[in-house]
Amino acid sequence: MRIKYNAPTILTFTFISALVLILSNTLLPSLTELWFMVPGKGGFVPSRIRNWVTLVSHVIGHANWTHLMANFSLILLIGPILEDHYGSWPLFSMILLTALVTGTLNVLFFPHALLGASGVAFMMILLASFTNFEKGDIPLTFILIVILYLGREVFNAFTANTISEFAHIIGGFCGSIFGFFKTVKKNG
Repeated sequence: MRIKYNAPTILTFTFISALVLILSNTLLPSLTELWFMVPGKGGFVPSRIRNWVTLVSHVIGHANWTHLMANFSLILLIGPILEDHYGSWPLFSMILLTALVTGTLNVLFFPHALLGASGVAFMMILLASFTNFEKGDIPLTFILIVILYLGREVFNAFTANTISEFAHIIGGFCGSIFGFFKTVKKNG
């Protein structure tokens, strides 16, 4: 028996995120804040290259190990199935696009910085509900996931906390769009 790097996009995403957190907690204490946290409304400075980078890189940075494990327990559970179903490059593109959309909308509309991969996790949750649907059908699993996961996030958005329910909702929306329009990779 041998260990297989079975989901290169998901595993690489996981290892890079863990490495960034290790470096932020040891050798480079301001790494996450500078390069892996997208600023909120009013904090984006177009002349700063790092602000443009953080529009996407914010999904790699995490506040602490609990934050990272909460996101990646879902991503590592669902991601390899999605990567097998859609392919590594298409899933990588979906992660990047979700990061860009959540980062950009955060800069435009929300005063707080955004950090973490929870938008990507919610994208994958909604996308997973489409893995076995026929064209022209709306999977009941999708409807239930929208009610359970996104309904909870809409409700929680009206409570005082430090969680960006908005990123969860937008990530779920991205996953829904990808699920409706994304073609499955060809076998062989």
